[in-house]
Amino acid sequence: MFSPHMNGHQPSERTSLLRSSSSRSSDRTGNESAIEEDDIQAVESVGVGALEPTHLPELGKRRSYSHSHWLAPDEDAGGTEEPENINEFQEDGLLGGVSRTRFRLIFGGILLGYFQIAMFDSTLMASSHPVITSYFNASNSASWLSTAFLLTSTSLQPLFGRVSDTTGRRSLYLFGLVFLAATTAWCALAQSIGSFIAARAFCGLGAAGVLAMGGIMTNDLVRIEVRGTYQAYINLFYGGGSAAGAAFGGFLCDRIGWRMTFAIQIPVLLVIFVNAIFTTPALLGPNLAKRSGKGIMDALKGFDLAGSVFLTGSVAFLILGLNLGGNVFPWEHPLVITSLLIAAVAGAILVRVEIKASKPVMPMTMLSSKPRGHLIFNNFFAQLGINTIIFNAPLYFQAVKLESPSMSGFRLAGPSVALTICGVSAGFTMTATGRMKELIVIGSLCMLLGAVCLSAMWDNVPTWLATIFLGPASIGQGLSFPATSLAVLATSTQEDQAAMTSTLTLWRSLGTVMGVACSSLILQNALTAYLNKLVTGTDKDEIILRVRKSVRAILDLDTQHQTQVIDAYSHSLKVTFISAIAMFVIVNALVFTVKLPRLRRKQQTESNDQNS
Repeated sequence: MFSPHMNGHQPSERTSLLRSSSSRSSDRTGNESAIEEDDIQAVESVGVGALEPTHLPELGKRRSYSHSHWLAPDEDAGGTEEPENINEFQEDGLLGGVSRTRFRLIFGGILLGYFQIAMFDSTLMASSHPVITSYFNASNSASWLSTAFLLTSTSLQPLFGRVSDTTGRRSLYLFGLVFLAATTAWCALAQSIGSFIAARAFCGLGAAGVLAMGGIMTNDLVRIEVRGTYQAYINLFYGGGSAAGAAFGGFLCDRIGWRMTFAIQIPVLLVIFVNAIFTTPALLGPNLAKRSGKGIMDALKGFDLAGSVFLTGSVAFLILGLNLGGNVFPWEHPLVITSLLIAAVAGAILVRVEIKASKPVMPMTMLSSKPRGHLIFNNFFAQLGINTIIFNAPLYFQAVKLESPSMSGFRLAGPSVALTICGVSAGFTMTATGRMKELIVIGSLCMLLGAVCLSAMWDNVPTWLATIFLGPASIGQGLSFPATSLAVLATSTQEDQAAMTSTLTLWRSLGTVMGVACSSLILQNALTAYLNKLVTGTDKDEIILRVRKSVRAILDLDTQHQTQVIDAYSHSLKVTFISAIAMFVIVNALVFTVKLPRLRRKQQTESNDQNS
């Protein structure tokens, strides 16, 4: 599942997240062997409700920032809005002298943006893609509806964060909202599957601006000591949006049509846009480049543009080759071979570029260090397996159980709610106990259990039981991912934390993209084989073509052919779910050998400091 990544400006003042009762120097080489049990100070609010990586690189910010450090006078709003009681706002955790009412309006708009993107651009695709692709007679291209959006939204968020230091937070935030609204209208008006996929890709660009700026603006306005609470709000709204998208995506497509499902997003985006114009300070953030007379190119210096290009290119061509091979064209087709070759070459160049880059988008040294590399790849393969389940579960209920899109979507609501609840619970558990590995291990085992249950489903399995089988994987993700987010920071130096957060988010997003693409590859190739094996009759080829292009065409078949096609889909989906088992076996193998420190609770740390 796609989730928000928050890239913030790093202040020059630093205090270490890791505090030892005995002195210890920072190890910048990635060697974590110096970290001992009970040797880490837990920040009070860290991890609460963290479904995805929270913005924790700035855990070293000091409490003594002046109000003017983050917020320059807002000329558009009539000057800086000074609070009546500065100490009161320090207690609230607000920076920059923004009044409580104004902050609530700003943060409320940010939360609504997260909810909207999570609902309509993430999980809604999982429950509604059979309807949309069936409309265009292109069910074999379903994976591109999600991967096109995820590719652009993932790869462009770091770029938005870098540019915002020059252009200002508000201008990029407003640009993202307008662009997302325009491209959403494009989705609603698309007349071909190619046009729709292109619109989804450009939607990702707008969403990258909204997600990146929403997170950064929150960090600009909220002091670090209370930021975990506000991150919990963001995660709850994002998780709630994901649950709503899963539950109501198919329902909306059934009741108002898939085109109106996109059209109704536009007024919401316009409301957020108007709210941002009147409430968001024009010069929010450091604006260092503006103050020194530098331009955008100066702000982009050090940004790994080449790495971003080769990363996006290699993944895009890999997905293209996997999607076309054995599905649209034979594997020996020139376009398939060319796509896979370009992906391989771009991947090789990517590794070379990242080794030499000063600020790589994919730091190779961090990926090769233990335990951080193990944790990152644990989450990568976990996302592969989870999205194999989530993306194909609605297809199972529509093609095998012959349920409506509405009903198949409702069945994803439970797992989404479980994911949110477990994510919040994991945060509180870590704060109370200081333990991380246990949550990661339990979560990894739950994911494996879920895949085993789904792959073991028999013919005529009760629908309610198949729905329950979706739960363990989401529960596992909710328990494991917040702990992993904190663990990679706890085993890194302060200087590495920003890079580690972005790297973990990047690999999770890549896992999401590859999970959709690879599961589609397995499903479509298995479905082709099973349809050719099971379907009989003189009009066999016509039936196969119809049911591969439109899931709803199964309802129009005679009883004999309907049974044959259902059996083909059932066997193909079983093979797909079995592939998730392989992913989760790797997930568990990576985490069982990892040794993680235990977070020290705040009271214990203060006691040790007094004793020393």
